[in-house]
Amino acid sequence: MEPMIKLTDINKTYPGAVPLHVLKGVNLEIERGELVSIMGASGSGKSTLLNILGILDNYDTGEYILDGMLIRTLSENKAAEMRNHKIGFVFQSFNLINYKDALENVALPLFYQGFSRKKRNAMALEQLDRMGLKDWSHHLPSEMSGGQKQRVAIARALITNPAVLLADEPTGALDSKTSVEVMQIFRQLNGEGVTTVIVTHDPKVAMQTNRTIRISDGLIIPDDQLAVSN
Repeated sequence: MEPMIKLTDINKTYPGAVPLHVLKGVNLEIERGELVSIMGASGSGKSTLLNILGILDNYDTGEYILDGMLIRTLSENKAAEMRNHKIGFVFQSFNLINYKDALENVALPLFYQGFSRKKRNAMALEQLDRMGLKDWSHHLPSEMSGGQKQRVAIARALITNPAVLLADEPTGALDSKTSVEVMQIFRQLNGEGVTTVIVTHDPKVAMQTNRTIRISDGLIIPDDQLAVSN
C-alpha cells in the first residue's frame, strides 16, 4: 500500500536580499494510520515542512504525493479543496474565533463545504460530545480553559473527516497535566486510524508518538545517524 504522505527531494527557498534555503532535499514517507512527531530546533525547517504538508505553502523542486495525489500540479482551487477535505489543522494558539461559541467554531469548515446549518450544527455537536464538551457548546472561547479550547480546535479539525491531522505545537500553550490529556486524545484518534503528524519541541510529547522524525538545517536526519549522535 502506498504511503499517505510521500516527499521526494523537496527543496524550498524563500527569496530575499539573501535567499534562505530552508528545505534542502527532504525525503519523507508517512504510512497510513501512523502517529509521528517532527522535532527540530528553531530555524530547522520544521514549520516550513508542516506548511508544505498542509498545502499552505508551495515548494520549489521535488515531489509531494498526498493520498495518491501529486500536489504540485494542482490549481489554487483544487489545492484549497484538497486542504479542506483531506487535512485537519490544530495550532498552538487554537485559532478559534473569539465571538463565535464552541459549536459555531467547530461547524465553520462545513459552512465552506456548503452544508446546511442544521446538518453543520448536528455534526459539530457530535464532535464536541466526542471531546467531552457537549455542555460547553454555547460557551465562547474566553469562557474556556486552554485544554477545553484545544479540544474545540481538535473537534473543528476532525469535522471534515480528514485523512491527515497536522498539529503544530498543540501542547505548547498548555500546562503539563492538560498536555497529557490532549496527547491522549491524539493517541485515541490515531487508534481510530487517523494519520497524525505533530510538530513539537517537547520530548515528552514526541515520546507518546510511534515515530519521531528529526529535522536539522533543512534535512531529515536518518535514524542510523541519530543512534550515533545520541
